[in-house]
Amino acid sequence: MLSKQSSRMDGYLEAIALLGQQEKAVRVTQISKALGVKKSSVTSALRKLSEEGLVEHERYGYVELTASGEKVAKGMIRRHKTLSCFFIQALGIDGETAEEDACKIKHVISPLSMERVTKFIEFIEACPFGEANFSKWYRYFLEHGQTSEECLKKSLRKGK
Repeated sequence: MLSKQSSRMDGYLEAIALLGQQEKAVRVTQISKALGVKKSSVTSALRKLSEEGLVEHERYGYVELTASGEKVAKGMIRRHKTLSCFFIQALGIDGETAEEDACKIKHVISPLSMERVTKFIEFIEACPFGEANFSKWYRYFLEHGQTSEECLKKSLRKGK
């Protein structure tokens, strides 16, 4: 998230990106429906985002993300997916709650915490839960960016 942007503005960027994946052209009406806000609110937000160089939009025209806007939007989408995955896989939270929480937290999570959540997801996909040395193996993974040989061997024996 850019420091100048609020979570609401990031939400607009994310919505534009997601709508752009479904439709070739994105319009104010679509954004309004997707976010459950008035068209006038969308127009006001687009004006601010345009001033920041994050979107291109002319009155009654299509809405497009600039390269900078796309970068912010992709970051928001990536954080959302990672957090949702963490809540579901690591914490066993149901999908609906995980989505709601990810939507809220992605705007305020620190870069360090987000990095650690991402690394944790990578780790649990490669190393089995429930082992006595799990925390030791996780620390190793954080320090070295890969799972330990011991962990990999255990994973292979368990058929992972």
